[in-house]
Amino acid sequence: MKVLSGIQPTGRFHWGNYFGAIRQYIDLQDNEQAFYFIADYHALTTVREPEILKGYVRDAALDLLALGLKPEQATLFRQSDVPEVTELTWLLMTVTQMHLLEKCHAYKDKKAKGIAADAGLFTYPVLMAADILLYDSDTVPVGLDQVQHIEVTRDIASRFNNIYGVEALKLPNAKVVESAAKVPGTDGEKMSKSYNNTIELFDTPKRIKKKINAVKTDSSGVEDKKNPETCAVFDLYKLFATEDQQAELAERYRTGGMGYGEAKKLVNAAADEHFAEARERREQLEQNPDTLEDILRDGAGRARAVACEVLDRVRSACGL
Repeated sequence: MKVLSGIQPTGRFHWGNYFGAIRQYIDLQDNEQAFYFIADYHALTTVREPEILKGYVRDAALDLLALGLKPEQATLFRQSDVPEVTELTWLLMTVTQMHLLEKCHAYKDKKAKGIAADAGLFTYPVLMAADILLYDSDTVPVGLDQVQHIEVTRDIASRFNNIYGVEALKLPNAKVVESAAKVPGTDGEKMSKSYNNTIELFDTPKRIKKKINAVKTDSSGVEDKKNPETCAVFDLYKLFATEDQQAELAERYRTGGMGYGEAKKLVNAAADEHFAEARERREQLEQNPDTLEDILRDGAGRARAVACEVLDRVRSACGL
């Protein structure tokens, strides 16, 4: 089974990215073939500063490797290092119907808000389809809100195959990745860069501690009984703690005599321990930029070997 996932480099990864998606994606690297790419072409719809984009791409690669992606097992590469994806995008554009793109969430949301949507945003589902189809992907792990993109990809591939009368493109299936835990931000809402409430995975320990201390709580005093079911601090603790540890802290909440400050210290200590090895791996990788480039270059070579086979099949179907 071939697994594929792409991640946009539009900022530093945070706890919500990791527990909501990245951890599960990395768990899938044990499949027969797994392709993970950093979607820098997609990022161009929002990131227009060249040096910032380069930094985001580098950080994304470092973070993924530090968090457990194994380059000898899974193929990691920059999207822009596989030029075949842009040619396939055009070939797919010639069979993609406008109404299909007009229904896509990102375009509809911007249009509804009165924000000007450029051609890149309007047609990005076709580039996404090319990303998926170029590697004969069987399975694409996505969040529930991304299932539409896989449906669009299947529609485009089916239309191409029907028009040209050949099975040139394999139809992928979505694997809905269910986040096992709620990941609240510092304001108690869902952790998201757009809400400016994130705790970054590899921020400095001092800044992480400061952000944990800033997590919103109610006005209960130290001696008051507290409800763990409605507490963002407790939800963050659950990300790292065993069931026994969760039960112990929940009991202390309900009994009273413990302030939120103590609970925040437990979150900080648990997070520090959980990411300690990843932080160490990241620091080592940062000291060896040539190694990082070698990994990405090697990944692009392996990805292109597959991409060229698929593109040749598609070009032949079109009569090129």
